Amino acid sequence: MNRFARTAAASLAGAALFASAACQAESPEPESQNDNGEAVGPAAVDSTVTGATLSTSEGDIEVVLFPEQAPQTVGNFVGLAEGATTANPETGDERFYDGTVFHRIIPDFMIQGGDPTGTGTGGPGYTFGDEIDPELTFDAPGKLAMANAGPGTNGSQFFITSAATPHLDGKHTIFGELADEAGQDVVAAISAVQTDPSDRPTEDVVLDSVTIHRSGD
Repeated sequence: MNRFARTAAASLAGAALFASAACQAESPEPESQNDNGEAVGPAAVDSTVTGATLSTSEGDIEVVLFPEQAPQTVGNFVGLAEGATTANPETGDERFYDGTVFHRIIPDFMIQGGDPTGTGTGGPGYTFGDEIDPELTFDAPGKLAMANAGPGTNGSQFFITSAATPHLDGKHTIFGELADEAGQDVVAAISAVQTDPSDRPTEDVVLDSVTIHRSGD
């Protein structure tokens, strides 16, 4: 593939990421509520959080989280992973991410998950703002960031890049990155699965669980 073709493919892939998340904004959902009828949103960040293990059907992905640069985003991810905010509306599981799938996979770009419906249209029932840190960029593969439908539309969907994607700088909150080469190998394996014309895997790639790590663990 020549340089122009690679650039065009990356641009189209970026558009696909926005389109997938945009469906979430175009399909309004009821406000998520707890048992007291109060609105539920992102959990406050725990400053002791250091990282997470994403256990998938293709292997474990270890990530380092950035609570100082993206406190609300990390708090949201941790709260959903541990069941502190809202349950998965499809399964009723308090641990929101357990059993969800990577519903969109684009080789040499990213793998996207975190949607309880597995369609690219789902979320936790609330949205929150961006936390763009100019020191965090998509200059290399392995960035963990939020999918969105535009500014201030973050929910539960996230992606991990499998290539440098500088065209995403300033548009998506980076809240972590891969911790080691083993995780990169798993992301590469997921990126290599067969997909249909809509970039959905022909066989589910499952996020079995998310385990949060804290200092002192």
